[in-house]
Amino acid sequence: MRYEGPIYRPPSEADSLLIQATVGCPHNKCTFCMVYKKGPPFRVRPVREIEEDLDHAKRVYGPAVRTLFFPAGNTIAMPTGDLIRICSYACTIFPHLKRITTYGSSKYIHQKGLSDLIRLKQSGLSRIHVGLESGDDEILRRIKKGTDSVEQIEAGVWVREAGIELSEYVILGIGGKERTKEHADETARVLSAINPDFIRMRTFLPKINTLLLHQIKKGQFQVLSPHEVLKETRHIIENLQVTSQITSDHYTNYVDIHGRLPDDREEMLKAIDEAMKRDDSLFRPVYVGTQ
Repeated sequence: MRYEGPIYRPPSEADSLLIQATVGCPHNKCTFCMVYKKGPPFRVRPVREIEEDLDHAKRVYGPAVRTLFFPAGNTIAMPTGDLIRICSYACTIFPHLKRITTYGSSKYIHQKGLSDLIRLKQSGLSRIHVGLESGDDEILRRIKKGTDSVEQIEAGVWVREAGIELSEYVILGIGGKERTKEHADETARVLSAINPDFIRMRTFLPKINTLLLHQIKKGQFQVLSPHEVLKETRHIIENLQVTSQITSDHYTNYVDIHGRLPDDREEMLKAIDEAMKRDDSLFRPVYVGTQ
């Protein structure tokens, strides 16, 4: 099996077979992201090479593979026919396969449209991980996400209508002190309109070699304190009108909250309230100025 450039996968894909389908990220402009900045430019690997890697994986692991993840940063941007072909091939050689997953941003999902998403579902694609980041259009503009709330809602609804599981990722604190309320309000609104299967929380952590870290050092962006992040989190959870599974399975988070809405809302709010009783000094530092 061959890999090129950074290979990342969500924590929920820890046990999945990783077969690289694309290299790099076709957008590669987000101000908070360092992952692909110095890596190779985006390209789609030849389908025949991907099939050869799948064949090699079968020789190594046998036919019992149950979950498969196609890196890299935005595999949904592949031509639909190519992605259908590798999904179908994987289902053929791994008869016990239960899940095929990719990363995909709203922009490139939206370009596919509902009809192509239905075709992808029929070929075996069963879950897409989407970096929503925020539902606030001004924040999305500032972080150069390349999409807006209308497009994010339409893309998410289409994924659900196609029968594909949807994981939406939120970056807590990505609006800074200036837009924390707008971030919480609009993120809750957009997620409620989509009603994804999973909502996964991440807390903004400044990364080396990113425009956003440069803006922080220039005083143009003020990072939230741990208590401010918790307050923002509470506001989002309190206002979500969804039936989604909530997880905070990431090292950046100040508190682990998980459960299904609306049933577990009070337990999650209680966990946040308990964490807010702790002094800020007891939480991890934000690492500003050290990277």
